[in-house]
Amino acid sequence: MPVFYGTDIASRLMLGTAQYPSPAVLAEAFRRSGAGIATVSVRREAGGGQQGQDFWSLIDSLGVTLLPNTAGCHSVREAVTTAQMARELFGTNWIKLEVIGHADTLQPDPFGLVEAARILTGEGFHVFPYCTEDLVLCDRLVTAGCQVLMPWGAPIGTGLGLNNIYGLRSLRAHFPDVPLVIDAGLGLPSQAAQAMELGFDAVLLNTAVARAGDPAAMAEAFAGAVAAGALAHGADPMPPRDMAAPSTPVLGKAFLA
Repeated sequence: MPVFYGTDIASRLMLGTAQYPSPAVLAEAFRRSGAGIATVSVRREAGGGQQGQDFWSLIDSLGVTLLPNTAGCHSVREAVTTAQMARELFGTNWIKLEVIGHADTLQPDPFGLVEAARILTGEGFHVFPYCTEDLVLCDRLVTAGCQVLMPWGAPIGTGLGLNNIYGLRSLRAHFPDVPLVIDAGLGLPSQAAQAMELGFDAVLLNTAVARAGDPAAMAEAFAGAVAAGALAHGADPMPPRDMAAPSTPVLGKAFLA
């Protein structure tokens, strides 16, 4: 199982807490998924009002590790301020860092992301940066103090899966000792299994579960896919080949004269 900033995580599946049709459905999805981490936006918490208190009580009842995020932040200052608020609100140094640079694709701003990561790690935060699979960007984030990387599979909420297999495979090879989490873009359990087969340590998703016709069933399906993909990667799968190879040995085969 993955280890993030010295903390053992009970599951390779991480779930977001937004967009569910009801609190009861959210709770059941987490129960059936066995997810080890829940991400939550500070905006969802809604400060100290009754709605915010009810939401916090629900999340606390899930019994999972909390990862606050800076969702929706478009500048370094906004992201840093939101992270500081999250630490006061939730009592954790963990922060999923988002600095959005493009409104249509929600692609992270690489320059702002590195700057914000450097500031926050300097303030004692354990930063989980939402990033692309760019090797140079990821190297800068590690240099800035990030001990976990969270590259996207595809733009948030699209369900397109892993758009750049070559880039993700290269990232895994380039950072063999850094925990890597596929964050965003997954729509089907098969895509999560594919990420795990590539050697990634975990996946984080929200929309694919929350917007499914049966969120709890979909959460359970993703849990099974993640476990299967991780098991397959650990089993050292056969490499692909261009030519067919018989699975039945020729030795002992009958030959007709």
